[in-house]
Amino acid sequence: MKQIEGYIEVPGGRVWYTRIGDGNKTPLVVLHGGPGNTHDPLKSVLHFLADERPVIFYDQLGSGNSDRPTDPLLWRTERFIDELITLREALDLKEVHLLGHSWGTMLAASYLIDRKPSGVCSVILSSPCLSAERWKKDADHFLANLPEDVQLTITRNEEQATTDSEEYQTAMEEYYKRHVCRLDPLPSIIAESRAKANKDVYMTMWGPSEFSPQGNLKTYDCTPQLHEIQIPTLFVCGRYDEASPESTHYYHSLVPESELHVFEESSHVSYLEETHEYVRIVRGFLSRME
Repeated sequence: MKQIEGYIEVPGGRVWYTRIGDGNKTPLVVLHGGPGNTHDPLKSVLHFLADERPVIFYDQLGSGNSDRPTDPLLWRTERFIDELITLREALDLKEVHLLGHSWGTMLAASYLIDRKPSGVCSVILSSPCLSAERWKKDADHFLANLPEDVQLTITRNEEQATTDSEEYQTAMEEYYKRHVCRLDPLPSIIAESRAKANKDVYMTMWGPSEFSPQGNLKTYDCTPQLHEIQIPTLFVCGRYDEASPESTHYYHSLVPESELHVFEESSHVSYLEETHEYVRIVRGFLSRME
């Protein structure tokens, strides 16, 4: 299968991309989660779609194979939108489908709402975070169901600003096992991706953990504008997802004629937890949109 890769100059530095496949269907651009994570876990699954269409993956600035500037002013949603615009222009992607996962759904939604780009044929919002406040409320609910000693450890370390401690990291894993990835052992691609991630980007934009938004995204909320998304939209999440089915259904209700699918055996990385079904659902949606 044809694969090319390279670097593109974007605001702040260079981002690495790879384009897989040369089918004649409309290309799919994949926006990874994080912020500060990498394309690798999504590529390990979504490359299967490249038998029909080009699939473009890239590491957002600051992470993975891309440049790693240290200026914290770069870690803003608006700059990441400009980065996506530059990528499309550089690769001459006049018509595309978008798929964003987790933070990538914030990026996709803001791009569509704020810039109203032409040539976006559809969008898939996978395990969406479209309201930080709602995300935090869901997280608080999930945390309340953890063992009491785990809850106390998390609360104490957050109050004392010791979230880099080993005991906080260990307690945090209990949440992750239930609501981020339920596979045991964890797929090796997750560890490989974490090693290439950039914690500074994550801390600046989000915070010390999935359930503790303290960065510049802590007030993010695009729900009042979701009705402005007028292209075909598919929401997906896992039954045990930290992007809860209830919140995902709420977002779905705000986007005219959008679709929703819940993966019954998954949490936040349903593309790894139910790979065959995830690819089937995404492939089917893209085919119907064409």
